[in-house]
Amino acid sequence: MLSTERGVISGSDYYVYTPSALAKKIFLYPINMGLFRYEPGYSLHRNAYDSFLIMFIRRGECQVETGGRIYNAGPGQVVLLNCYEPHAYWTSKGWEAEWLHFDGKGGAGYYEAILDGGPPVISLRDTYRLEKYLHKIYLQFRECISTKEAWLNNYIVNILTELLVNRDNEHSENVSSSIIEDTIAYISEHLTDPLTLKDMADQASLSPFYFSRLFKKESGFSPHEYVIAARVNNAKFLLKSSDISIKDICFSTGFTSESSFCTTFKKETGITPSQYRFSIRN
Repeated sequence: MLSTERGVISGSDYYVYTPSALAKKIFLYPINMGLFRYEPGYSLHRNAYDSFLIMFIRRGECQVETGGRIYNAGPGQVVLLNCYEPHAYWTSKGWEAEWLHFDGKGGAGYYEAILDGGPPVISLRDTYRLEKYLHKIYLQFRECISTKEAWLNNYIVNILTELLVNRDNEHSENVSSSIIEDTIAYISEHLTDPLTLKDMADQASLSPFYFSRLFKKESGFSPHEYVIAARVNNAKFLLKSSDISIKDICFSTGFTSESSFCTTFKKETGITPSQYRFSIRN
C-alpha cells in the first residue's frame, strides 16, 4: 500500500500483517513493514505503538528520542526501538529507511540483550545479512509471495542475531564476551579439576577481582555458581542416561565427596540424585 502519511514522499510503500494465533504463541512475527523516503521536517511522536521497531537507514539522517535522550542515526546504521515506550524520530534533512515493526515470543528479551543499556542506534561491521533478511520480509509482502510464518520468524531471528553478535561496541564489550566464552569452554574441558577462582582468572589473564565482576556481568553467574551449575547439569545427564552409580557420577563431574554432591544437587534441584533418577525413569 502506498503511504499517504504527511511528510512521507509519494511512492513510499508499506504492508500490514495479521499473525495467526499460533504465531502469537510461539514465533516472532512482523506487524508492518515498509520502505519510506522522508521529507525534511518530518517528525513522529508516539506514547506507544505495541511492537519493536528495526529501521535501517539507507540514506540521509534522522534523530531518535527514547528514554528521555536524543540520538543521531545516519547511513548504514540501524535503529532499534521498544515502541511500547514513548519514542520519537524526526529529520531536518530527510532520510530513506527500510523498516520493520515486529513482536512475539522473546522479542523483549532480544531487545534487552542487544542494547544492554546502550544506545538504540547500532553500527554493524557488515550490514549485508541484516539488509538481506530485512529486504526478504519486505519483498514477501510487496510481491504477495506466500510464506510460512516459521520462515518469517526465522528471518526476524536472523536480523536480531546480526544485531546481537556483530554490532560495533564502543566499550570493548565484544572483547569481554570473547574472554568469558573462552573461560566457559575452559570450564567445560576441566570440569573434573578443582577449578579455583585463581585458575579461571589466570586462564583469562585477569585479576581474580576483575575476572569475577566481568564473568558475573557477561553470564549472570558468579564463576563459582557457573561451575556448580555446569557440574549439576552434567550429573543430571548421567543420572537420566546411564546406570553409572551415584558415587561414580559424583567424582566424574568434579565433586570431591558423595555427601557434598548430594547436598549441592538437592540445593540446586530440590531433590536428591536418587530421587531425580527415579523421577526420570518412572
